[in-house]
Amino acid sequence: MIINDLLNSAFFYPPSFIDFLSFSSYSISVIVAGLAAGFASIGPGIGQGTIVGQVVEGIARQPEAEGKIRGTLLLSLTFMEALTIYGLVVALTLLFTNPFLPLT
Repeated sequence: MIINDLLNSAFFYPPSFIDFLSFSSYSISVIVAGLAAGFASIGPGIGQGTIVGQVVEGIARQPEAEGKIRGTLLLSLTFMEALTIYGLVVALTLLFTNPFLPLT
């Protein structure tokens, strides 16, 4: 009896596990989480590619400034990667806290 209650509890299964084929609030959370992670990685990905191309060009023009250019490159790539991680945090929040469910 207790095991059956545990297996059927909301803690064990997602809120809409029984009717997972319907377009429910859990489905919306999954779709929005995927979009958030995807869009959050597009901008930094394009930016990183552009910056690395410019750095290679800058080092080719001025090899003596390689140390300063490399330091600036690593710092800017770190900031861009942080933006991607923020998008991942938003996606995981949407998946596991499910803000579309009504409070009971």
